[in-house]
Amino acid sequence: MDTLTRIGGLAGEDLESLARARQVLEHPALAVRIADLAGMPIEALLARLPAGARAPIRAGTRRAIGASLDAALRTLGGGHRPSSDWLHRGAVIVTGAVGGATGLPGLLLELPVSLTLMHRSIGDNARAQGEDLSRVASRLECLTVFAYGSRPSRDDGAEPAYFAIRAALARAVAEAAEFVAERGVTEALGERSAPAMVRLVARVANRFGVAVTDKAAAQIVPLIGAVGGAAINTLFVTHFQDTARAHFTVRRLERTYGVERVRRAYDQA
Repeated sequence: MDTLTRIGGLAGEDLESLARARQVLEHPALAVRIADLAGMPIEALLARLPAGARAPIRAGTRRAIGASLDAALRTLGGGHRPSSDWLHRGAVIVTGAVGGATGLPGLLLELPVSLTLMHRSIGDNARAQGEDLSRVASRLECLTVFAYGSRPSRDDGAEPAYFAIRAALARAVAEAAEFVAERGVTEALGERSAPAMVRLVARVANRFGVAVTDKAAAQIVPLIGAVGGAAINTLFVTHFQDTARAHFTVRRLERTYGVERVRRAYDQA
């Protein structure tokens, strides 16, 4: 038996799945891929953003996360079935083409639609990994994927590890799930100003906004246009589908082996 099959006591196939998940979660490459597509470094793309663009992007990101929260709590159902990545990817590509053709205003209109479609795809991947989406907490876990798949902002210093981000989000998820359980979905979503809901949306939007800003910076390059917008959205949705698959793979393995064993294997993989 080789070393790979002995780490943390995980079976060989499960350990390989964990290693693939770790590669995705610890090395989000969305910014690099966007920069390659646009033909210039991400720093150069960001420098081209108009001075007043960042504030509406931040506001648009929070609104989009709010719309995605609606989708998570109202429409993600239980059951177990394979994910339909290609179906959601196609829909998001179409919205990207529309957004790319109309610049920043188009992006702000397109973002809530794209994000809701992406969230549905994330839910598909969660179910495929055995997640019980009849539970509110599991549905809210779908929302956190947008935080795991984003690079740090310049103010973050160093990129926190996946488990550090999970720990930071865990309390917000637990508080929001408790609030929904007490009030019910309809009432809870009607009170988005409640601290539990605000904290969760703010924590996710804070990290996800960095990815949205990268996307916006590329989409306003004149040569990008509709075709480039569709290509960028292809990168965008594929990246977060991969992130969802990785995150829920870790959670599946934790249900099988226990949190501590998976954490040790993750560190050593």
